[in-house]
Order: sequence, then structure tokens, then C-alpha cells
Amino acid sequence: MSRLQFDIGGDPQVACSVQNNPFLNPEFEIKWSALTPDQIETAIDEALALAKANVDSIASQDSARVTYESTFLALEDASETLDHAWGKVAHLQSVADSPELRDAHNKMLPKVTAFSSGIHLNLELWKRLEAFANTAAANELTGVHRRFLEETLADFRQAGADLPDEKRNRLEALQGELAQLTQKYSENVLDATNAWELIVTDESRLAGLPAHGKAAALSSAIEKEKATDAKPAWRFTLQQPSMGPLTVYLEDDALRQEMWEAASTIGGKDPHDNTDLIRKILVLRAEKAELLGKPNFAEIQLERRMAKSGTKALAFLAEMEARAASAFAADTRELQEFKAAKTGEPVAPLAPWQIAFWSEKLRQSKYAFDEEELRPYFPMDRVIDGLFDLVNHIFGLVVTPRASGETWHHSVKFYDLKNTAGVHLGSFYCDWYPRESKRGGAWMNYLITGGPQADGTRAPHLGLMCGNMTPPAEGKSALLTHREVETVFHEFGHLLHHLLGEVEIKSLNGVNVAWDFVELPSQIMENWCWERESLDLFARHHETGDPIPAELFDKLVAAKNFQSASATMRQVAFAKMDLLLHTETQKYIAADDIETTMRADIAACLTATNPPAPTIMRRFNHIFSDPVGYAAGYYSYKWAEVLDADAFTRFKKEGIFNAETGAEYVSKLLSRGNSADPMELYRDFMGREPDPQALLIRSGLAS
Repeated sequence: MSRLQFDIGGDPQVACSVQNNPFLNPEFEIKWSALTPDQIETAIDEALALAKANVDSIASQDSARVTYESTFLALEDASETLDHAWGKVAHLQSVADSPELRDAHNKMLPKVTAFSSGIHLNLELWKRLEAFANTAAANELTGVHRRFLEETLADFRQAGADLPDEKRNRLEALQGELAQLTQKYSENVLDATNAWELIVTDESRLAGLPAHGKAAALSSAIEKEKATDAKPAWRFTLQQPSMGPLTVYLEDDALRQEMWEAASTIGGKDPHDNTDLIRKILVLRAEKAELLGKPNFAEIQLERRMAKSGTKALAFLAEMEARAASAFAADTRELQEFKAAKTGEPVAPLAPWQIAFWSEKLRQSKYAFDEEELRPYFPMDRVIDGLFDLVNHIFGLVVTPRASGETWHHSVKFYDLKNTAGVHLGSFYCDWYPRESKRGGAWMNYLITGGPQADGTRAPHLGLMCGNMTPPAEGKSALLTHREVETVFHEFGHLLHHLLGEVEIKSLNGVNVAWDFVELPSQIMENWCWERESLDLFARHHETGDPIPAELFDKLVAAKNFQSASATMRQVAFAKMDLLLHTETQKYIAADDIETTMRADIAACLTATNPPAPTIMRRFNHIFSDPVGYAAGYYSYKWAEVLDADAFTRFKKEGIFNAETGAEYVSKLLSRGNSADPMELYRDFMGREPDPQALLIRSGLAS
């Protein structure tokens, strides 16, 4: 189906700019070294002008002569140049932050936000879309084109297209305010994380710290000129690869306390205090709901997701909480009794900085298992190679390093993904190690959406995976924990969802699905990290090449569900916090102390500690670092766990490397994006509705 083309062809000046400005260059191989902050304003202004002209062209048509190609399909293409350019800017801001880049990003953010939110509030544009939607030609649309029409109309209505002028104008302004507030929230978390360091000069205080963590801390101190070979010191930061081993293994209770206190104040202390920002964000989200005629923000976000409403999502969490409650109480009591027995102290709640430490001691006592024993078997390079080998077995995919192509940092790798017929499906970057210029956590993102084209060809996709894994030390391989291996597999699951998309409508392709469905492809990949057959593909000792010993593997599996109820409750607590903030917003806005109020409301899901630990509200990037993001949607992780545990039962039954099952999974789920309702896609693969029992069994909460 051909579509009207709104492109740069008619304007030589714009065409010249596109060629000269690397942010506007549409080439697949991005010249990262050419992307400098001083070019951002010009690039985004030109891309905005082009996008506005395209939208105006659609909105000024004769309503009596509109077609599917001139409305819906034309709108799909209208802001493509802007999307690509801004995508590069936003990505660089997350992996290579600098004062200059931040200033340029924040200067253009209001303009981009205003344009993006303004599309759905453009009355003339909405009239043209409605005009076509009411034609006989619209009624004849089928398949993905019908789905696209319906989803687009729903997007516009959900965004306020039907509102009167005054409300539309306010909604547009509100979206801009939200964009700036959430950006500032994110900056505060990053800056607060980077502002703190712990320098230890007395090596005796590092007793218990694994050799790998100790070496990394020494290397960090030397790199920052806080130590020399002749005068060693050890530097620790609030980045997870540095903080994690210290909180779990360090015998020195005072140092763990110092680390915990620093981490718990991220986003909670001047000059990086997010408390007022949270209130302002919640106020604006509540106002948005009111403008759209909804009782709360959650109802806006969930009405087109699998959960359908905040009430149903909260009910789902309540069920998970009830299923885990007795086991959670037993977990807590067991840990308290264990510490008391080992220290001779009375049975009592632990301090927050003692939980991870004593949990690890208890695990080692019960299972004779120390996760650090596994680290030598997970060198990063072998994990990545094994992951690629795995998807070759299951899905018939071939991953190879790309010989050409720049990256934004010397540690970043670039790969091509092809099928067994040699068709180039997509390419992707991997950026795995922490830097002060890079935000925390792990994520997948896309830069270019390809797939089937209108001319019958297929264009490759371009995406990326980022993380903050344990970095290499002293020229040796980066050795990962098993949990970090799970994270790598998780993000690659998201990436496959993007790279294997075969939907011709870009906005319906890949990961552009309901938020409580998007974690299925990522979380299901984690299951292969627990199977002996798949681990044998890559888990090899970095020095000897030996596989994981049977005894150690058995310990890993035996300890899998250690304190699983506590882990479940932790996720329920985060999700419940998110939903309560967005369903009972006025209560929290009005509270004298929003932190204390929330903590009391989710207390049943929190491990009792002395002193009480603050919630993660002021550093909860998932729900506050984006105008939408995971807001009112954090439950999606637990919701999708039900789906992934259930879907993996088919692989377990038919063979974890069964190519036919893998092919069906690709054709019925991964490749279909949002071309159909997610429950329909799930039923198509499984032949039935999801069964939550599989997750309860996997978590050791049912048999």
C-alpha cells in the first residue's frame, strides 16, 4: 500500500542540512564521533520544522478527499526525521552525559515535548483522521491496518483530542512541565549517585570482600588518583557493581552502614532532593487525569493494557501478597533467628545495612553456596558468545561482530543479527560497564525501526542494550554474577522483540506493545540461565575452561528460591507504591511527609528493620524520570512473570532448544509487535489463557 510522502526532497536547503548535520543523517551506521552538543539545537529545530510542515500538510487537506494514505499512514511518517534525531540526543544523554550535552538536551526538550504532545491535541489533524475513520474505505481495512487505525484513534482520544480548546491547551502545557520535572528528577538521581565516594585506606577493614570486588575498588582508586601501587587505597561508589559486593560480603558493619546511609539519601538531600519534584509530578499527573475525565492517572495508563484498570492491577498485587505473606513472615523470622544465634544477641529486626549481609550468611549456611563461587564461570565475553549461541539453537539466528561502524565509547561493541538464510534482520550495540557519565540500571532501546517496507523490501532494525555490570579489573576479563547474567539475557529478550519485528507499521512493531506485556519477551529469556543444558553452552571457568561443577550447579538450583517470598514482596512493594501514588494521589500530595505516609501503607510488604529503611520513592527512576515511563505500570514486571513462567512451561515440555517451538514463539509473539491484542497473541502461542500457578511453583510458593 503506497502512502503520501512528506519528505525533504522538495527543499534543497533542508536536504543539505540533513547531509551536513550528523543528528539528521538517516544512514544506518551512525557516526557517533560527529555527534557534538553544539549541533543539537540546529538539528532539532530543523527536524521540528520539517515535522510540523508534514503535520500541517495532513491537517490542511480537504476533509472530503482524505484517504488512509494521506492521513494515518502519512502521520506515521511525519516525524520520522525528528524521532531519529531526538533519539540520538536522548541516548547520548543517558550514556555520555556532559554539562554541554545536558544543557543542549534540556534546551530542546520543551520544544520536542510541545510538538509531540501537540500532535494529539491538534484539532484540525484530529478532524481529518475522524473524517477518514467514518468512510466506507476505513470500514474495509483489515489486519494490521485496521489495528493501526483503531490504535491511533484510541491514542488521540486518550491524549485529549476530544477536549475543548481550553482543556487541550492546558494539557499541552502540562505535558511540557512534566517533561522538564521528570528530566530534573533523573538528573538528581544521577548527580547524587556520582557525588559520593568512599575511600578506604586500611585494608583490614575489607575483610570478607571478594577478591574481585577488592581488585575493582583498588583499580577505581588508582584511576581517580586516590591511590598508587606504592600507597594503595580502595574506592567504592553507589554504582551497583561497586556497592553490591560491599553490602553483601563486607564484615565491617560500620562501613556497610556508611554505604547504606549514602545510598538511602539518593534523591533525598540537597542539592539533589527529589521530594518536591515528586509532589509536583503527581499533581500534574492527577490534573491530566482530571482533564481527561478519569478518576486518577492509573486509569489513563491501564485502560488499554492487559490489567485494564488500577483496581484490577492492585487486586492482582493483593493476590500475590496474600500468596507470599506466610512464607515472607517465615523468611523474616528465620533471618532474625539466624543472626541472633550467630551473634548471641536477642531475636530482633536487623538494621537495613545488615539484611543483605546476613541473608548471604544464611544462604551459605543452608546450601553451602556462595554466589561468588560462580563468578569465575561467567566471564563477560563467554556469556555474550553463549547467549548468541543459544539464540542460534532456539531461534535460528546468527549474531556476528560488525567489522565497521563507530560506537560512543571504546568499550561498546557492535553486532549484526541475521537469520540462517543470511537476511540482515538488524544490528545492535552493547554497552555493559558503568561510567560516571552514564545513568544507572540496565535497559534496551531502539534507534531505527525497520521491518517490511511499502515497496516490498525489508529494512534492518537498529537497537542497543546497556547495563552497569561488574567491569574488568587489571586487564582481566569482567567476571559476572549469575544475577548479572540474568540481566544480560533479560535485556537481550527486549532486543530480540525489536530486532525480529515484522509489522509493516512502525509504531506497532517490536516493543511498542502494552506495558504489562512488554516484559514477557525479556523475562522469559532469564529461564535459560537456570538450565544445565543452556549454561553448558557458555559457563566456563575463565582460567581453566572447565564447566560449572555438578555440585556447584546443584547448589545454585537448590538455593534458587532462597527467601523467594521476600523477593516477591519486594517487587509487590514497589508496584504497590507506584499504583497507590497514582490511584490515591490526593492523599499523598496532602500528606505532611509523603515518605512516612507511603511507608506505613506498604509496611506489610517491607522487611521490618531497625531503624526503618526509607522507600525508594525519591530515586525511583522507573516511575518518575519520564513523563510516563513505568508510572502506574511497575506491576508489569510481576504481571509478566506470570506470563513468562507459564510460557516457558511449553519449552520445558517440548525441549528448551526445540527449534519448532522457538520458531512458533518468534512467529506468534516476537515478530507480531502490537499487530493484535496481547492476550490474543499469547493464546495463539500457548493455546489457552495464562495460568499463574506456574509462577507460584517456580518461586517455591506452591507445589
